Amino acid sequence: MTSLSEVTTCEGVVRGTREGKFLRWRSIPYAAPPTGDLRFRAPAPVTPWTGVRDATEFGFAAIQNRKGSQIGARVYQPQSEDCLTINVTAPAKPSDQPRAVMVFIHGGGYLFGTSAVELYSGKSLVSRGDVIVVSFNYRLGLLGYVDFSQFSTPERPFDSNLGLRDQVAALEWVQRNIAAFGGDPGNVTIFGESAGAAAVTTLFATPAAHGLFHRGIAESSPADWATTKEAADDLALRCVKAMGATPETAATVLSTTDPGDMRRAAGKIVYRLMQEQPGQFAMIPVVDGDFLPKHPLEAYADGSANPVPLIIGTNRDEGTLFSKFADHLPTNPQRITRMLGRANIASPQAITAAYPGYPAKNAAVKLGGDYIFWRPSIEVCAAHSAHAPTYNYRYDFAPRVMTRMGLGATHASELFAVFGFGDTRAGLALTALGGRKGLREVTQELQGHWLSFAKTGAPRESWPAYDTETRKTLVFDARTRVVSDLNKQRRLAWSGYRTAPGAGVDITEQVAG
Repeated sequence: MTSLSEVTTCEGVVRGTREGKFLRWRSIPYAAPPTGDLRFRAPAPVTPWTGVRDATEFGFAAIQNRKGSQIGARVYQPQSEDCLTINVTAPAKPSDQPRAVMVFIHGGGYLFGTSAVELYSGKSLVSRGDVIVVSFNYRLGLLGYVDFSQFSTPERPFDSNLGLRDQVAALEWVQRNIAAFGGDPGNVTIFGESAGAAAVTTLFATPAAHGLFHRGIAESSPADWATTKEAADDLALRCVKAMGATPETAATVLSTTDPGDMRRAAGKIVYRLMQEQPGQFAMIPVVDGDFLPKHPLEAYADGSANPVPLIIGTNRDEGTLFSKFADHLPTNPQRITRMLGRANIASPQAITAAYPGYPAKNAAVKLGGDYIFWRPSIEVCAAHSAHAPTYNYRYDFAPRVMTRMGLGATHASELFAVFGFGDTRAGLALTALGGRKGLREVTQELQGHWLSFAKTGAPRESWPAYDTETRKTLVFDARTRVVSDLNKQRRLAWSGYRTAPGAGVDITEQVAG
């Protein structure tokens, strides 16, 4: 008798594994390995296979710094360019009806991360909501987010927006195959955190993704992460020079250089950029006029973004994680001064004045977190709410351990609730000093809204939609509540803020070629 974990996809049969009340499939290819002549090319179709393909173990993470693919205590997933794979977690119990599908996109600044992190399996959501959770890898860093198309030759073409194209290809796989796993291809929710949330908000503005999903959840999205073609070309040229190539030899060097060597060469440029131009991220999608025809914020403003329901929000203390452990955001007065000096605003003091106590450290950290995550998210709320149901949240809950560490409700901490982290061994340790009951309650509340949204297109009735008259925000905390026009003074201070042309990469001569 065929095992429940053997599923026939359009590309071939895959065998997963049963884990208690769950069925899991790991590292199913959704596109051909982007190696050889397919390096720096749009994802190509998978070559169908015969027999049964084993999908019980994770394959490779995308090429990145080794620490970025950590999946356990001193455990690191191996890396390869052959990383375009997708994972599925489903209830073992059969269903008479197709189940709603939730597709998670991992974060990591488009530079690191992997879908093999156990938290992302989504078991808690699957168990509680009777849904199917999907996750996948996509190309990162130089291999996924540097546009080398200017160096194309007739014999060796290069494509733009490779990481974004990978994400679309993964969603196309869901449309082709998720019914075989018991999922409903007509009821797909994409959700992601940090860069994964930026992917969500960018996919709304990507015409090729329209029709592949039906609603989205963006958790801490730097929603304005998109750069101009001119700035992207400048970055690509500098990366080529860092690899010892010229425009004439670029096609050969890009095709033959070891991927790790390329990553290290480009990493030096990115690190320098992030120090010299705080808040600017280099390796992000490019408005190429083709696959991404316009900046996402422009698409939301003019209504050309996918007009489907959206949940979008941030955490109360976004910046604290970076000020303590990843110190490259504008979270101190020196970097904030440089950041605001590049903006098209008459008075930077109007922004700093909205943060009482500035330039004190806590106020600066708050400002930097708002700049990266909250400012563009609120702009998306205002624009998208004119065209589709939009729901805004802020996550405020912090166990006592997090508070004592000076982190509070920091960046990514909502993932504890989204994925039901509280009852795991690590979650119990996190709440050892207090907050265990609160985390369970906020998990119940948040998951209830996420699952309702995934199944029906709307969260629970207690969460009102956002509009520009009342600007209602749901605040998740030990006592979840609705607040109108949360942080109004900050919103007004940031209103109309725009970075200099080429936002995301404005490379000047201080970066050596």
